[in-house]
This record gives sequence, structure tokens and C-alpha cells, in this order.
Amino acid sequence: MSGSRTRREDPGRRDTVVTGLGVIAPNGIGADVFWKSTQEGISVLDRITREGCEELPLKVGGEVRDLDPGTMVEDRFLVQTDRFTHFAMAAADLALADARLGRADYEDSPFDVGVVTASGSGGGEFGQRELQELWGKSSRFVGPYQSIAWFYAASTGQISIRGGFKGPCGVVCSDEAGGLDAFAHAAGAISRGTDAVVVGSAEAPLAPYSVVCQLGYEDLSTSDDPTRAYRPFTSDARGFVPAEGGAMLVVEENAAALRRGARPRARVAGHAATFTGPGRWQDSREGLARAIRGALAQAGCAPQEVDVVFADAVGTPEADRAEALAIVDALGDHGRRVPVTAPKTGIGRAYCGGPVLDVAAAVLAMEHGLVPPTPNVFDVCHDIDVVTGNARRATLRTALVLSRGLMGSNSALVLRAADPD
Repeated sequence: MSGSRTRREDPGRRDTVVTGLGVIAPNGIGADVFWKSTQEGISVLDRITREGCEELPLKVGGEVRDLDPGTMVEDRFLVQTDRFTHFAMAAADLALADARLGRADYEDSPFDVGVVTASGSGGGEFGQRELQELWGKSSRFVGPYQSIAWFYAASTGQISIRGGFKGPCGVVCSDEAGGLDAFAHAAGAISRGTDAVVVGSAEAPLAPYSVVCQLGYEDLSTSDDPTRAYRPFTSDARGFVPAEGGAMLVVEENAAALRRGARPRARVAGHAATFTGPGRWQDSREGLARAIRGALAQAGCAPQEVDVVFADAVGTPEADRAEALAIVDALGDHGRRVPVTAPKTGIGRAYCGGPVLDVAAAVLAMEHGLVPPTPNVFDVCHDIDVVTGNARRATLRTALVLSRGLMGSNSALVLRAADPD
């Protein structure tokens, strides 16, 4: 996962490139619909309508309302999986179609394709339903799939089984930053000889059981006004709004992708992660800055080469201040000038799925030469250039994606635009 400076000097290097995007998000199904809404800065945050959530303190969220899982996932998989896996399987199908990677491409070499996902909470909705059957009726009403549907690794397992992928598979069981860490695992597999990996994350945290579990998060916004519930980097910051959905991407070894005629859309150039502990946002300043420096070093990228930053954007004064300072600490004066955006303020924070949606947005931003705005954010009170209002035209060759977890993880990922040739 090194940078373009030495790329042509090492013919043995196995570069990791993105060839397919699959998005299931509150603001759209599919990368094209997602990007149209993202670039226009449309906010779809609204009152949570999921059954059983009406009387809970959490009022606003980002719901995926335009997807009927039955139209994209076979019944035999639907009955044994949770909503978060329905999202992941649907997104994986979209990513594979976008990459034009079909069974004919790997049926003779299924061990060349792997799957890596990240999960923050697993299948809470499926688990809640089965427990209600157990305590309300009896064990005879509990299905056999309870043992697997809730499991963090369910999405990885079902995608690999359904697709016939027998290459390296794994799951990052972490908080939000795990969405970026999954790309490091995927790139590592490719560097060791795997040709392609389906990688990403999708979450479904808006079932009643899952919502109750989140109510202990001090950084959760309980505002009932969708336009003011999630406003990071402002004096009105009051926490984050959760969301469901996520994205899956196909990443491939560059030469293998070119041999089969695939179009590289971006290059995964560098990644680094640190851990600074839960409830200590002030410490995340140093931890996130160190992760940024590590990712840039692995990418062979100078700070001034970063053209856009996709921020973590927790939405509390302490967390936002730490992130703004970390960007400047790591990028120097360039950190005050580089465009910073957080499209998630229009759809919510989808835990591990959130940074993967940012990765998809970063790839699309580089392709379109457009920095998407940060919805619902106007009066920025930090010394960084947060893009608000309308999208901003720019030549984008390098994107930096940031993520932090509520439990103290910090992660940075550097993406480079695909070479014209």
C-alpha cells in the first residue's frame, strides 16, 4: 500500500485498487443515487419510524427506507440473517456488478477472492425478535439461525458463501474506525497474493434493542429537530445521530484487475491506526494525528499533497476540537487550508458503515472533481476549512478519510486517484 512516487520503480509491487462500489445508504441505493444526493448536500435525517422506537429518547436517525431486501437477497438467505447482513449482501451485489466481477472470472480460482467486513454491533434486530419468542412463548418458537444471525461475522460468512469466495476472509470486530481498518486487512491479503477482496461494512442499529443499548453513549444526540440534531464543528454541536446502512467495495490487485479489463477507480495507498481509550476525546488529538502521519508515510504522500479530508465529525465540542487540532498537527498549515467535509451530517453516523460510506464518497469525489458539502453545518467555529453550503470544484488526486470510535480507536486511510493509464 505504498505511494505513487515509487510505484513504477518496483515491478513486483501488488497495488490495491478500487474497482467496484456498492452503496446502501439513507440517501440512496446504489453509488450513483448516493453521490447525487451527497454532492447536492441533501439531508435525509428525520424522525425514527422503526416499530418499537416511538417512545425512546432517541428521536432522529438516518433510516434506509428505499430498500426492500427481498428484491436483492434470496429468501433462503433472508430468513437466516439480520437486517445488517441484508444491507451488506445487497451492497456486495452492487459492488460486484460495478466491478463487473462475475463467477466466470473466478470459478476456476475461487481462492483468489476474499471477503472482509467490519461490524460494531452485529444483528440486534434478529436477536431481539428471537428472544421475544423465547420469553413470550417457549424455546420451540426460537429458530436455529439465532446462533449465527446476530454474529459479527455473519455478513462476511454469508457474502462468501453466497458468492462462492474461498479466499482470505475476516471480520473486524471494532467500533467505528473498524470500517477503515477493514481496508488495511483487505490490502494486506492482496499484498500476500489474493487477487480480489470484497470489503466494507453495513450496520442496522435502529431496532429498539439496539437503540436502548446506544442510549448510554454520552455523545449521542437526543434532539428532536432533524436540522439541528447533528451539527459538528459548530457552536451548536450536541452529539451525533446514528444511521443504518453502509457500503461494500471491490478492491483488486492492480495488474489482475487490468488483465480482466476492469477499470481501477482509485488506489488504496496508505493506512494507520492507533488506540487512545474510551471517553477521552482530548487524547484522540494525538492518536488521530499519529494515525494520519502513519497513513501518509505508508502512502509516500507529503501533507501538502492531501486535496480533501473526509472528517470523522463526532459532533461534540470536545471531540470536534480534538479532530480539528489533529488535522492541523498532522498536516501543518496546509491543515487549515485543505477542504474538509463530513457528508455524514446529512445521513447520520452509521458506526462501522460510516467511514466506508466516506471511502465511497471520496472515490466519487476524486472522479468528479467535486468536494461535497457538510449538510446542516454553517457556522463553523474551528480553524479548519469545512465545506458548507454548496459543493466545491477542485482537482482531487489524494483523499484522506478519518474515523474514530467511541471506544477509543483512531484510523486514517489515504486514497489516490487512479492513474489515467
